[in-house]
Amino acid sequence: MAKEEITMPKLGESVVEGTINTWLISEGDHVNKYDPIAEVTTDKVNAEIPSSFTGTITEIVVNEGETVEVDTLICYIETEDSEQVSDVEADTEQLENEQSNTSPESSSMKKRYSPAVLRLAQEHQINLEQLAGTGKFGRITRKDVEKAIQNGVSTVASEPSVETSAKVETDSKTKQQKTSSGDIEIPVTGVRKVVADRMVQAKQEIPHAWMMIEVDVTDLVHYRDSLKKRFKEREGYNLTYFAFFAKAVAQALKEFPEMNSVWAGDKIIQRKDVHLSFAVAKEKELFVPVIQYADEKSVKGIAREIHLLSEKARSGKLTTNDIEGGTFTVNNTGSFGSVQSMGIINHPQAAILQVESIVKKPVIINDMFAARHMVNLCLSLDHRILDGLICGRFMARVKEILENVNEHTANVF
Repeated sequence: MAKEEITMPKLGESVVEGTINTWLISEGDHVNKYDPIAEVTTDKVNAEIPSSFTGTITEIVVNEGETVEVDTLICYIETEDSEQVSDVEADTEQLENEQSNTSPESSSMKKRYSPAVLRLAQEHQINLEQLAGTGKFGRITRKDVEKAIQNGVSTVASEPSVETSAKVETDSKTKQQKTSSGDIEIPVTGVRKVVADRMVQAKQEIPHAWMMIEVDVTDLVHYRDSLKKRFKEREGYNLTYFAFFAKAVAQALKEFPEMNSVWAGDKIIQRKDVHLSFAVAKEKELFVPVIQYADEKSVKGIAREIHLLSEKARSGKLTTNDIEGGTFTVNNTGSFGSVQSMGIINHPQAAILQVESIVKKPVIINDMFAARHMVNLCLSLDHRILDGLICGRFMARVKEILENVNEHTANVF
């Protein structure tokens, strides 16, 4: 027998950390290779961690609710079989280690500190810029700070970075908040913590700009309503308005590929394939699955993907493949009755489109009032990648497509 380590796995591209939501085992439990041992939340997905070995869990290192980086030790196991889950994983890990010192992300990741690291450093007057990080891309981990504290290192930086100062100031203000009688304190953990961190990152790093257009979808509404009952009976799932909007966006993205881009530090990557991200809410959790190759699918095909991915999200069955590779996000805020909103861009994508509620209201047509079904489309854009000209043309094209959906054009749409 041998004592082996189980570490936080990498559960998707660009995923650098995960939160242990629930341990499914206890110290002393016997597990088989591939048995799930913990439920983990990342900024991409909820997933179960499988055991890499067959053996007995001897020590759990990471507590529930704690966030740790990829490759961080989470528990020890006394093994009966030291064979790893797969040689491919070992090869991948070795490759990542070889690339860690040369990756273009290296310099930016070193100064991206987690709240726990900032809190410890502030409490013990540790100068983070003088520490050598052991995390991926040289990132400083909580254990690096704890080691510095144990070794008696206690030096305050003379000029903390702007990013560090802002975060420390935020933490300080947060600590000053006091509860009164009847107040309820809700710990920020799990999915909520991941969402919070990602939103702060997006707003801090991306210079957001915003525009909105109004679209007359009267013909689309009549067409969809005329066949929704028959569609549900035949296919077993709903033909939603959102499927039409997603299809229109996917079609326009092929015509305006600049919109289908991601920010990559020193370059902009214009994606060839259109993979649409969309949000699915489950009680207090939020998931962002991806409709792969949306431009190649019909409205019916997109409606099916929305149905299947939403069901998987709400039943906790999303896989890594279901949430990876999104190139543009379409958000159905209209489902909550919203008529105007400013979305936060899904980093590192170039933009996010909010589809608002369809509202029937009077519109002037040929100098006469007419009751029409109108919808607002609200675009948030990354001004490093896009400007008003290309976004305006893209939005005009989406509008044109949607306003020409009817029983005569549906076969080509």
